[in-house]
Parts: sequence; C-alpha cells; structure tokens
Amino acid sequence: QVQLVESGGGLVQAGGSLSLSCAASGRTFVIHTLAWYRQAPEKERTLVASLTWDGKTNYEDSVKGRFTISGDNPKMKSVSLQMDSLKPEDTAVYFCRARGEVGPTIYDYWGQGTQVTVSS
Repeated sequence: QVQLVESGGGLVQAGGSLSLSCAASGRTFVIHTLAWYRQAPEKERTLVASLTWDGKTNYEDSVKGRFTISGDNPKMKSVSLQMDSLKPEDTAVYFCRARGEVGPTIYDYWGQGTQVTVSS
C-alpha cells in the first residue's frame, strides 16, 4: 500500500499563487509516476501535471507556463505543484495520484484531495 497526504491549497485571488504538496509513504518503491489531477464541480477529474521517476514532466495545456510540478525523483516520496497566475477556472479539488507497476501488478493510489478556490 501507498498512502498519499496532500497539503496546501486554499483561497486566493485571481493572479495569485498557491503551492500544493503531496507526501507518499508505504511501498513507495513501486511508484514510477506522481501526478496532480483536479476535479471541478460536476466535471470529470482530469490530469493537471505529472512527474516520472526519471524526471519527465507533462502538463495539461491550460496550465503550461503557469504551473510547475517538482518532486524528489527518483525516490518518488514527494511531489509539489507550484501554481502561479491562477485563474477562476483553476478552482477545483486537486488530487495527488501515484502509479506504478511491478511485473503484471499495477498500483494506483489517490490522495484525499485539497480544495483550491480562485476568486475573480
């Protein structure tokens, strides 16, 4: 098992910044990707940014140039999301996700989520 604990988030005005952190514990050696997802009310959960054990990053188009994902790869015990130039449409619950594979076994874990609210 892998446990994910998120911190950060809160309320900020448009144009402001917030930082999210996610700490992983347990069988972290199985993790090859840590990622942030978000889910706005009545919308699907979607990928915001991801980080692989070898340092590859990927961003959703709307956050490119504004958000930065970083972590302690290759240990994969923590990941952060620096969010700058926030917009009201960034308002959502943000979730940390850990994924990994060992042989035929796929590991997939989620944090409990943290609210980010951007006021206009």
